[in-house]
Amino acid sequence: MSILIVLSLSFAAPVRAGISLLRDADIEYGLRKIAAPVLQAAGLNSSQIRIVVVNDSGLNAFVADTRHIFINYGLIMRLDSAAALQAVIAHEAAHIANGHITRRLGNARTARTAAGIGMILAAAAGAATGDGRAAGAIALGSQSSALRSLLSHTRAEESAADISSVRYLKRAGIDPSGAVDVQDLFRGQESLAATRQDPYMRTHPLSRDRLRALKGLVAANPGGKRDPSAQYWFARMRGKLTAFKRAPSWTLRRAKSSATQDIALMRQAVAHHRDSNIKKAVRAIDGALALRPTDPYLMELKGQILLESRKFEQAVAVYRQAAKRAPREPLILGGLGRSLLAAGRPKEALKALEAARGRDFSDARILRDLSVAYAKTGNPAMASLATAERYALQGRFKDAEIHAKRAVDRLPRGSSPWQRAQDVLHASKQAKRKR
Repeated sequence: MSILIVLSLSFAAPVRAGISLLRDADIEYGLRKIAAPVLQAAGLNSSQIRIVVVNDSGLNAFVADTRHIFINYGLIMRLDSAAALQAVIAHEAAHIANGHITRRLGNARTARTAAGIGMILAAAAGAATGDGRAAGAIALGSQSSALRSLLSHTRAEESAADISSVRYLKRAGIDPSGAVDVQDLFRGQESLAATRQDPYMRTHPLSRDRLRALKGLVAANPGGKRDPSAQYWFARMRGKLTAFKRAPSWTLRRAKSSATQDIALMRQAVAHHRDSNIKKAVRAIDGALALRPTDPYLMELKGQILLESRKFEQAVAVYRQAAKRAPREPLILGGLGRSLLAAGRPKEALKALEAARGRDFSDARILRDLSVAYAKTGNPAMASLATAERYALQGRFKDAEIHAKRAVDRLPRGSSPWQRAQDVLHASKQAKRKR
């Protein structure tokens, strides 16, 4: 799945004021490449920490558990280098490695609601259903006071994270000056009223003393480098985000100034597709693929352009190529399943979607498509289960309970799917108690 699927989804109606996520295989791959050396330097398992993009234009990054780092797309778009983004990741990784989040999770247990903090942990990979035009993703409901309490750090914790993050960057051989570049974005924020501050300032208190100390740390730890590979993936990620978040005319005026030709062509493809000019969109993405013929994420973007342009069989063929190149990527497998459903081939779609769900159990779009595929292949019990799990991920426990009961009545007692339906019923009961 390309970012067009993510950014062209409609907003899911939030259960409560919460956050929404942007899911894109290309961007998530780039984030993994950029984050890996930092996480390893922090002593964290890079295969177990996921970097998640939040659908928010504000300048913010945060951790809500020990396995996810959340970064607003607005912050990514404002940063100028991969080193600056790596500094953000290093700082948030320090909160995990230093145990700040573990302590806060323990303190926040009594403040949780069924659609609150726990939903952030359970649905960090989720995304919403939609019509293919407006931007958005799954809404993660949360009580704002409980969430702010969990995410807010003390100045002592921030100072400790600063020290650790510079150490991680140096250990990874990365230029630590990006850390100062990031903090320069927030200069002057503390003098603003709380309602006008960027969220980062309210969860990561910044003082002049702390900023001076950070600059001293960076000055005392010179060296490192700016990795060309990390910079490429940063430029590609940022270019993709701007192509979807800015007007197509804005993108087309600036695409030629992209870091590389393939990024320029990818951005043009996005802009033309958003303008409903499929010929120019396909021509541009084919140009990018000519430069990177084995790139599964460019293939995915082409597949989505074709799918959203109702060229279903062509989309299936391109998605198959992408899935062959990246057989473990659930978002690409989900795109293949979606295109097969659109092409009227539900049995084949079911195979791809089950494989996708096996690798990403909390993607609500995959669950939505699975319910359709099960229904079309004559398995209403599994269709009800997939629907129940989707509603549970979205915090819609009343609806989840209805479909889970239908699944329990139809599934073989004691089977794995029956147990999953029981889990949804149990979560629904807990939600009722906490209301």
